[in-house]
Amino acid sequence: MGSTATLQYNGSLRTTLTHTRSGTQVETDAPVDNHGKGERFSPTDMLSASLAACMVTIMGIAADTHGIRFDDVQADIVKHMASDPRRVSKIEVHLRIKGSFSDKDKTILERAGMTCPVFLSLHPDLEKEISFSWEG
Repeated sequence: MGSTATLQYNGSLRTTLTHTRSGTQVETDAPVDNHGKGERFSPTDMLSASLAACMVTIMGIAADTHGIRFDDVQADIVKHMASDPRRVSKIEVHLRIKGSFSDKDKTILERAGMTCPVFLSLHPDLEKEISFSWEG
């Protein structure tokens, strides 16, 4: 099995990640509160954003499977850090979903989002605060 991604350290606490299959690149930078310039996503920012991206992706799969229109979604993501040891202690994902949805559709989509692989892979001690705002 080949690699998923490669990483190049660029110095000055920055990296370039390359997705092996597509060649798409993402650069990271250390955050200002940890010796960096904060000019790009930090690795912990990416962890937090990955949760929201994964949830919406799995919700989109469920919507396709059930014939639910799901095309206007935004999320606000808030990362909380703790120290000793330095780590992400809480991730807030506030989803805003626009459209007309039945109660059944909402249940299907919310349950799908809460079973995404990133959500299930995060340590149970990491607090996850998820909210869904259905805007018709």
